[in-house]
Amino acid sequence: MSSFSRKMLLKYVRLRRVYIKLFFAVSILLFIILVFFLNFDIDEQLKHNKQELSTNLSAMYEIQLKDYENRIIPHLGENGDPAYLEGSDAKEGEKALKKIALNSVLSDRIPLNRRLRDPRNKKCRLFSYDPKLQASIIVIFYNEQFSVILRTVWSSILQTPKHLLKEIILVDDGSTESSLHGLLDHYLATRLSDHPVKLVRIPKRVGLIRARLEGARKAVGDVLIFLDAHCETTVGWAEPLLQRIEEDRTVVLVPLIDVIEADTFAYSTDGESSFQVGGFSWSGHFTWIDVQPSEVEAKKAVKPVRSPTMAGGLFAINRKFFWEIGSYDEQMDGWGGENLEMSFRIWQCGGRLETIPCSRVGHIFRAFHPYTFPDNKDTHGINTARLAHVWMDSYKRFFFMHQPSLENNPIVGDLTHRKQLRQKLRCKDFKWYLDNIYPEKFVPDENVQAYGQARTPFDMCLDDLQLPEDRAGPLGLYQCHPRLEISQFFSMSARGELRKENVCAEVFNDRDVQLTECHGHRREQYWILYRNGTIHHPSSGKCLSNENVSMSHGLKVDTCRETVYQRWKFDHVNMTAVLV
Repeated sequence: MSSFSRKMLLKYVRLRRVYIKLFFAVSILLFIILVFFLNFDIDEQLKHNKQELSTNLSAMYEIQLKDYENRIIPHLGENGDPAYLEGSDAKEGEKALKKIALNSVLSDRIPLNRRLRDPRNKKCRLFSYDPKLQASIIVIFYNEQFSVILRTVWSSILQTPKHLLKEIILVDDGSTESSLHGLLDHYLATRLSDHPVKLVRIPKRVGLIRARLEGARKAVGDVLIFLDAHCETTVGWAEPLLQRIEEDRTVVLVPLIDVIEADTFAYSTDGESSFQVGGFSWSGHFTWIDVQPSEVEAKKAVKPVRSPTMAGGLFAINRKFFWEIGSYDEQMDGWGGENLEMSFRIWQCGGRLETIPCSRVGHIFRAFHPYTFPDNKDTHGINTARLAHVWMDSYKRFFFMHQPSLENNPIVGDLTHRKQLRQKLRCKDFKWYLDNIYPEKFVPDENVQAYGQARTPFDMCLDDLQLPEDRAGPLGLYQCHPRLEISQFFSMSARGELRKENVCAEVFNDRDVQLTECHGHRREQYWILYRNGTIHHPSSGKCLSNENVSMSHGLKVDTCRETVYQRWKFDHVNMTAVLV
């Protein structure tokens, strides 16, 4: 082959390679373009499908809402009057009441924006308020009734002046009810779009305390107002709260809490001037107590009244002060104990807790909790053990008599950060709280004539027979426990009351001895402890006797005489306070 032919052949081979490369390059380019346009079409189709799905869902929710709205009975329950249904609706309502402790059928028939009468004391209407602070209202819910939540929202909108309402933050704590998802979203978007209502969803239930913290972190108002999800506010409720906090940023305020009946949705009050404030029991529960003697004049004038504790469901606090004073104990789980923890902390760390008589909010009180708590743990007991260790100093001894298994239990968790907070804020001790804020609180082993187990010569002891805290029942007799337990812890007070914490021994029918609420009437609940162990009841002229009383039965009083059946020996006796 000639050299010319070889050159031509090489040139052909080179060109062929170039054409092959060019072909593959063009093919790849065309493939990329094709894929791009295919993906573009797919994305467009997906967007279209998503929009169509959203449109269809919106249409479906709109149909559901209109059907719901068509079932509402105008003016039903207006002014807070009791409401009733008839026929099958009435029967379904009764079933719901038994199942979830709420007449949900009736709730769905009552207008969401119903008006309530003005329940305030007439003196409140003479006051003038002009606060500048704005409120963030935070409402936590978990599987709450759709209509109940929205009635809380609507009342807050309608009864709060627009310039004072910064926002309403709804926090869904992992609800599983379907109506509280898409349908609620659609309602907020279509019926409340002109109002500052925000919805925060927590994917998994975290409990009231952490859910409230989540809402507080999102809030931007000057004042945080926490409401339960089953409330209705009334006219003029917000202004006195905001103005008082404007006057003093360290006060934490609670409104008067009226009752909305769970069966009829009637708005019930104890009257314009009748109300109580918060106390607590040594078992770690919130209690209602009469207004303290030092605050009676403030109550009469419907001015802010000091309260030792708060129920915790409804309160207002300066947003910055909320974080400065320690917000909530984030290691508390679920629900329970957080209200007393915050109450003690507020007072001991430089704040002040007050009830505002001119602010009134209705609250549905259920007969039972319609849902369980995560992991079925005793969150109230565990949380209260945390507050006892951190805030109650040596007085925690009384709580742990009720909950001995929690005293040294690791389930209570690490307390380091909360104890550091107490040091950082230079908080006062619990004795200061009792002496200065709640001097009426009965301390079973202080300023008493005697306390501990009260034994007979037969090793039997006074016993409350497991009487619930809020009930009356017989003063009993039972085998003495080897260690002091709360059921056998009795005191003879300085006033001559044979008592436990809030119940005192009283004679009925001139013979039977019952434990009833301590009422301060010295004649009926007055006893005399003598040094020989006799416990005499002057009103009946008889003595406490265990003769012919079998174990776990009620005691009697009998004619006083020299007998071992009328001898009682307390573990601790102040001999200087006991009569000869």
